[in-house]
Amino acid sequence: MDEATELKRIRWRSRRGMRELDRLFDRYLDHAWATAPTAERAVFLRMLDCEDDKLWRWSMGYEECPDVELVALLRKIAAMPA
Repeated sequence: MDEATELKRIRWRSRRGMRELDRLFDRYLDHAWATAPTAERAVFLRMLDCEDDKLWRWSMGYEECPDVELVALLRKIAAMPA
């Protein structure tokens, strides 16, 4: 699968219907996906398997994420320009 097709598939998979999460995921895909190392991409794809309510609480700081790799990626995304 070529890069553009893969990105479209991931963009569709990342849609949550929750504005805050959609913006976070779009921010990462727009600003970092193209240059992200394979390991970081794998963490992002793993993050997409998490439940929306957990992702929201982790990203808003209401709950601590038990996965250090996800925490690092969520912090990186939060620091990106909107």
